[in-house]
Amino acid sequence: MQLKFFEIPARADVVLEEDLNRFLRSHRVLKVHREFVADGDNSFWALAVEYLEGSVPSGSSAGTARGGKARVDYKDVLSQADFAVFAKLRDWRKERAASESVPVYTLFTNEQLSKIAIGRPGDMKALREVEGVGEAKSGKYGESLLVALQDAVSSAPAEGGVESLPDDGKTD
Repeated sequence: MQLKFFEIPARADVVLEEDLNRFLRSHRVLKVHREFVADGDNSFWALAVEYLEGSVPSGSSAGTARGGKARVDYKDVLSQADFAVFAKLRDWRKERAASESVPVYTLFTNEQLSKIAIGRPGDMKALREVEGVGEAKSGKYGESLLVALQDAVSSAPAEGGVESLPDDGKTD
């Protein structure tokens, strides 16, 4: 792990901002620590960027993920209801990862979350059937994930996006 430090004046400096953005795009960033330093006209943002040695492979941000796999647009792949569940699971993962100060993918990958959104496991045994979810991961995150899943399912739109109408006993 490496560190790189930046100071960005509060009064916008386009060149320094572009230097920071170029660095962020070209490195495998683990975490960005930021602090606003208030000093009147000399106020600035102090940033410490933790990153891995080596740059991001070219083209990885445009259609491929790290490791050379093609990126998946889950909004196109999943049904509307499954995508709504998937999105809520991603929100849960982001909050949990932030609280533990770890990258989101260490909890569950997008692929695992999509399989959970589709399969909707109801217990730990079913959760462990998802590839890559073993005893350790289910033991640490399983209960919380299953609660988040139930909340997501209960607030997801009905399949097909059409809400059912009340049955008035009449037939057409």
